[in-house]
Amino acid sequence: MTQENGRIVFEIRANLESFVAGINLTETADTNAAPQASTYDQLRGLDAAALEDRFRAFWPRMAAGITLTADGTTLVPTLDAVSVGPVGNPELVRASTIRFSAALPDAASTVLVGWAPAFGVLVIRQMGVDAPYDGYLEAGALSDPIQLAGGDQATSWQSFLRYIPVGFDHIVPKGLDHILFVLGLFFLSTRLRPLLTQVSLFTLAHTITLALAALGYVSIPGTIVEPLIAASIVFVAVENIYMKGLSRSRPFVVFGFGLLHGLGFASVLGEFGLPEGSFIPALIGFNVGVEIGQLAVITVMFLCVWQAVRVDRGRNEAGQGLGLYAALLVGAVVLIAVDPAQLAFVLDTPVWLFAGPLAAVFALCTASILFRDQQEAFRRIVAIPASSAIALVGTYWFVERVFL
Repeated sequence: MTQENGRIVFEIRANLESFVAGINLTETADTNAAPQASTYDQLRGLDAAALEDRFRAFWPRMAAGITLTADGTTLVPTLDAVSVGPVGNPELVRASTIRFSAALPDAASTVLVGWAPAFGVLVIRQMGVDAPYDGYLEAGALSDPIQLAGGDQATSWQSFLRYIPVGFDHIVPKGLDHILFVLGLFFLSTRLRPLLTQVSLFTLAHTITLALAALGYVSIPGTIVEPLIAASIVFVAVENIYMKGLSRSRPFVVFGFGLLHGLGFASVLGEFGLPEGSFIPALIGFNVGVEIGQLAVITVMFLCVWQAVRVDRGRNEAGQGLGLYAALLVGAVVLIAVDPAQLAFVLDTPVWLFAGPLAAVFALCTASILFRDQQEAFRRIVAIPASSAIALVGTYWFVERVFL
């Protein structure tokens, strides 16, 4: 965002095909899963001139979804220029740039900016002033009033706090591959020592590569990193099937895979960048959010299997566990059947994507209690099937990311 000759000017780098196709980017994590996927793919194949024409025709609809005010006065944005990138690899996002502006009222001092939730995340950076504003807006959020003369730059503490939810959001609910990897670590053993060892090494490793990549010292294409992340999920899940505890090699393997996942987190940061004036606090905040997300995943799964583990270890009555899991299973099935819109909005994914696996875990925990007299009932009935399912999903992702 800049101020030029009495006008407020915005240059936005974005995926124009998603806008024109009508994909709701707040509700859709994968454009291939959107109802408008076929239209999106057709737009991806258009040359630069053809896509520019389609976007110019779409512009009035987009302009209606842009909120732009100066000292409370509504401004009308005008499209000034469209620059579309070449077609390139259709499997990769084509970055394009649009420029729009609006006339400022005389003596205007502040502006407020935002756009419709369907357009996704909006990162605003004010340019050409001292102490510029830097904002990360999700789900249709509006910016704070921005001083046109500058001075709204966030403090280090504010940047740290603002980026914690950004990091958390990219684990829960958006980071399904990272969630499955963490669950792969969990299902090796529910005992505290091996779990803490693995999570600590994973955290240390991805912190290293996240920092190096964010600082520009390491750069590896996502076409390499993403398939390897999928392969890491398969490896830890398959190893869970054959290993009963923490092997000598497992810590080194987890550390190595943590380095890979750090590069994956860095690609997320690369989509919107970090504020120049508070780079380190924002980076630390993002990493803290990631850690809180991982701990949340482990905590939820531990609570889900806790009663079954206690029965397996002879520390609880079977009847209490069966009653609890029966209620939880019914609740999960109801969520899948009803699929409340508000919960789907919060999760940013269909409810069944989370409720379905939880229902399966509750059913397996019920079975492990019913067959508690078998040796290692929890491991055989819950941990191994869950790890097998994780391995299958990881295998699908690997094939998809390499060949599809």
